[in-house]
Amino acid sequence: MGKRKRPCSERSPIVANVLLPQKKHYRQRAHANPFSDHALDYPISPQAMDWSEHFPAFVNTGKTPEFADIGCGFGGLLIALAPLFPDTLMLGEMPYGLADLSMMVFNRVVGLEIRVQVTQYVQDRIAALRMTSASVTPPSTSITAAPYQNVSVVRANAMKFLPNYFPKHSLSALFFLFPDPHFKARKHKARIISPTLLAEYAYILKPGGIVYTITDVRDLHEWMTTHLESFPLFEGVSEADLREAGKGPILDAVYSSTEEGKKVERNGGDKWLACFRRKETTR
Repeated sequence: MGKRKRPCSERSPIVANVLLPQKKHYRQRAHANPFSDHALDYPISPQAMDWSEHFPAFVNTGKTPEFADIGCGFGGLLIALAPLFPDTLMLGEMPYGLADLSMMVFNRVVGLEIRVQVTQYVQDRIAALRMTSASVTPPSTSITAAPYQNVSVVRANAMKFLPNYFPKHSLSALFFLFPDPHFKARKHKARIISPTLLAEYAYILKPGGIVYTITDVRDLHEWMTTHLESFPLFEGVSEADLREAGKGPILDAVYSSTEEGKKVERNGGDKWLACFRRKETTR
């Protein structure tokens, strides 16, 4: 007896699922050495950076990235926040030897990722989401761009070149989600939170801007918290205060939108959140 054919409506997959890339086709080592001289193209200064290629829907608007996810990995945070902040540009980047490190900038959201295949996956994922969203979203006269036009990813080393992308006091938020703990003492110099790097983060972050950190490693949580508390340009801010200020959706995405965050949940692990505000300075 022949197999019964299912009705077309049952066997037709959702268009978005057909077009979205699959991670199995983007095999990549979990870590990259941040101190190696990777073949990276980067702007000589923020003024030389042309964001039109990343955010074509925002050309001639004067908008630049506001949120940066340092170590975006597969772009989970980018994709989760893009619909919540449609007019904010976001960028993702993978700065050093972390499995899931990217820089994502919101309002324009950008992800920075150092691993080639992971960067390509996020680029393809964003392109697919833009395409499928355009096919189901009716034309609008609103100034808000079509879905996912406000996110992008850059292959970059955030430990070396962040000031080449972002001018002074230009970002509203920096994200460090489940960074590589670098357990061995001799590897601590590769941790993404350090006194030297905090000076750069304070430089590109606006006064009042927020640094979001989260990890499932308590030792790393204590390391990041200690260094941020000791740095004179940052002050701790509680989760309750941030939620009261309307940042609850961001915190929810920080907890559970990334691959690593979902893995920790599946395994019943703990998550350690610490957030800090960039202080206002007077001369």
